[in-house]
Amino acid sequence: MAAAPGPDADGDRRSAADAVGVAVLGACAGWSLITAAAHDGRPEGVLLAVLAVAAGYAAGRIGGAVAPVGAPVAAALAGVALTLAVPRLAPGPQIGAPLGHAGATAAVLTLAAGAACCAAWGTSRPAVRFALRLLALGIAVLAGFLGSTTGCVTCVAVLLCSLAAGRIPHRGTALAVLASVAALVTGLTWSVAARAVPSGPGGAVRERLTPHRVDLWQDAWRLLAEEPALGAGPGRFGELSATSAHSLLSDGRPHSAALQQAAEQGIVGVVLLAAAFGWVLYALWRGPRPTPVALTAGAALTALAVIAALGNALSFTAVSVGAGLLAGTATARPLPAHPVSRAPEESHPRNAGHAPA
Repeated sequence: MAAAPGPDADGDRRSAADAVGVAVLGACAGWSLITAAAHDGRPEGVLLAVLAVAAGYAAGRIGGAVAPVGAPVAAALAGVALTLAVPRLAPGPQIGAPLGHAGATAAVLTLAAGAACCAAWGTSRPAVRFALRLLALGIAVLAGFLGSTTGCVTCVAVLLCSLAAGRIPHRGTALAVLASVAALVTGLTWSVAARAVPSGPGGAVRERLTPHRVDLWQDAWRLLAEEPALGAGPGRFGELSATSAHSLLSDGRPHSAALQQAAEQGIVGVVLLAAAFGWVLYALWRGPRPTPVALTAGAALTALAVIAALGNALSFTAVSVGAGLLAGTATARPLPAHPVSRAPEESHPRNAGHAPA
């Protein structure tokens, strides 16, 4: 059995992760102001997203410390209620579909399923754990009922990853795999935007993703080629993209978080976006919660990264807040009055070392 780390070592790990987070989010906000000043851009959207992630993360840390099970359950139910009750969060005239058609429904429900699975690992009562996993499965069914095939698939994927997390002894390798999945999907979007996919497979991908979206990606690639260092400026893609300008229902975004960063804030913006995702995985790796909780949250946030690579999910404040909330809850150290209950699987010697050395 591996010895549990002392309080001082645990505090040092969390302080290091928090310091990295402050530096990364501060750099994201600062760079958006620099690129906006260089090209007369509008950094308000980026600043709001940074603030939303920070606020959600802080709220998650507080809630996860006070109520390790209750906080993620409340977050999951809030995500479901938001999806059902606030359909007009979508930009433009498409106000009938919950949270729009651009991936926000899938993102919110995926985060909600991840929160329910995290809560399931936080309780020692088998009946409660089963009920919470049933809630996650119900969220997947709800996504299918709302017509979000992507949301249904990602919710089921998160649930399956959560079930498998109890059998994984070391979180570092698993988190590295999750990071590779996000990088692979993002690389695919860049290949399509750069016309690097062969014509045969490329035509099938274009039809699957829709020609309009692929044209938006290619416009983003063109803007990056013209201004690789600073980009075109935050919030300016809509006015510089020919595809967006000729679309009656355009929201002024390329429907890919990485390509939007590339087009509007250059290569540095892409690096900062990747650093933000890397910081979240780093915080989960160094966090004090059991390995299944960390890996479940990592799976949900990786699913969000995949959705954001193919759509405009990160353009919605609710999604940014939800991502920060889940990350904060999964990295919080419960107060002594609320000790963390280990899952039965973690009593096995191979799962004893739930925190990194």
